[in-house]
Amino acid sequence: MTENEKNPRRRPGPARLLLGALSGALAGCAALAVAEAVAGAVRPQAGPVVAVGGAAIDRTPAAVKDWAIRHFGTDDKLVLQLGILAVLALFAVSLGIVGLWFRRTAAAGVLLFGAVGALAATGRPDSTGVTDALPSVAGAVAGAVLLYVLTGRLERRTEIGAPPTVPSGGDWDRRGFVIAASTAVVASAGAGLLSRSLSGAGGRDAVASRRNVVLPAPASPAPAVPKGAGPRIPGLSPFVTPNADFYRVDTALVVPKVDATTWKLRIHGKGVTRPVTLSYDDLLRSDLVERDITLTCVSNEVGGPYVGNALWIGVRLADLLAECGVKPPSKGGPADQLVARSVDGMTIGSPVEDVMDGRDALLALGMNGEPLPFAHGFPVRMVVPGLYGFVSACKWIKEIELTTFDSYDPYWVKRGWAREAPVKTESRIDTPMPFARPTAGTVMVGGVAWAQHRGIEKVEIRVDDGPWQEVRLAAEDTADTWRQWTFPWQATKGGHTLTVRATDRTGAVQTEKRTRTIPDGASGWHSVVVTVD
Repeated sequence: MTENEKNPRRRPGPARLLLGALSGALAGCAALAVAEAVAGAVRPQAGPVVAVGGAAIDRTPAAVKDWAIRHFGTDDKLVLQLGILAVLALFAVSLGIVGLWFRRTAAAGVLLFGAVGALAATGRPDSTGVTDALPSVAGAVAGAVLLYVLTGRLERRTEIGAPPTVPSGGDWDRRGFVIAASTAVVASAGAGLLSRSLSGAGGRDAVASRRNVVLPAPASPAPAVPKGAGPRIPGLSPFVTPNADFYRVDTALVVPKVDATTWKLRIHGKGVTRPVTLSYDDLLRSDLVERDITLTCVSNEVGGPYVGNALWIGVRLADLLAECGVKPPSKGGPADQLVARSVDGMTIGSPVEDVMDGRDALLALGMNGEPLPFAHGFPVRMVVPGLYGFVSACKWIKEIELTTFDSYDPYWVKRGWAREAPVKTESRIDTPMPFARPTAGTVMVGGVAWAQHRGIEKVEIRVDDGPWQEVRLAAEDTADTWRQWTFPWQATKGGHTLTVRATDRTGAVQTEKRTRTIPDGASGWHSVVVTVD
């Protein structure tokens, strides 16, 4: 008799291993479904996938984040969540197989995973306290109990008092396993539906509050966009980027849905002689300013898509700060950094001097004629022309603290990015696309150039290693918006490289030197390679 035959615990057949794996998978699904249902009642951001994902984002090196944005774009959050689910699935399946031998150990493993989720949820910057641990705890308990029950149905009990065994076939509780598994599937589906219902109910007030917003006519409307500011050429980015197409780069795995009727903004800190707490209605009653402003993400590679232009309406931030007694450092103010805090725990630091130097720095309420979309910061966000978003564009803002750069490092600075980051002079070729095959003759080349708050003076294009040639610049709206450009190229057959560079109104020419996005934005000339037929 072999050792395995003496100890049947060591020899489950392939069918039993598959059932063990299925038990783990069902337990994992049940744990997630229960956790998300509880999160719907507590707070969607407290769900284990979101909490663990957020913790992973917080601890991911800047270079890795930059790589993820570069390769996955705005789908980087989806990729992260799918990765977490894949790891969870492997973990659950493994525990199901382990449970064929060690039921209690496997159940304890589920509880351990729940503890990780609970710690991640309560350790997030936006955590509301110990209640954020409830979803992970409830899910883990449900998953552990189910795994213990399912693996128990796969055991055979020989006689009273004898230890349970895992046979390769024969006497195991098929009926009990099927009933338990079916019940788990139905209960998990029900918990999933409950989760969606509760999450939807939680955001219903926020959705209603946005739907009821009527943006007043601005006291200072935007100047009319000059005729010819947006040439209509196939493939060229439109002058105004539609809200649905505007880039989104942030760390929020779940877009916050904030009820504008209960939203508050607190302004306090160094040099604030009159601290205030403002409501959304307070801002609506203020003198609103409307401006076209181009925003750029620091993660934008040379020639990348993370730049867009929109019509914003909001309150001048400098005016609000002045009403609170704030003075910029150049006028003796003690604070040189404005730290904006978001409802999701994000902190973004901006230079007080830049915010109060006369540029149209806004607390924006509207975007392209409508209240801010939730994904872009409803009810209120910051917009500061001339600064990359990571040092200016706080979405879902709830607090502004005046402090100093020496005394506080916001989120991105702690992760190796620069404290101050003015937008670099950049340009991009939109058409023809890389590796396009245009026909010989006149080929219209077009693109955009930007140097927010300085403006674009000149754009030049080079074909292969030929001389730089000035392109035709579209009419300029303001120095805070990008500028379209076109060039009728007399294309000859063969392969060609088109390269573009811009010069801003300070006379600075866009540098050829290639740099990474970290720590203060990419630089270099954008080129495309085409083959002319």
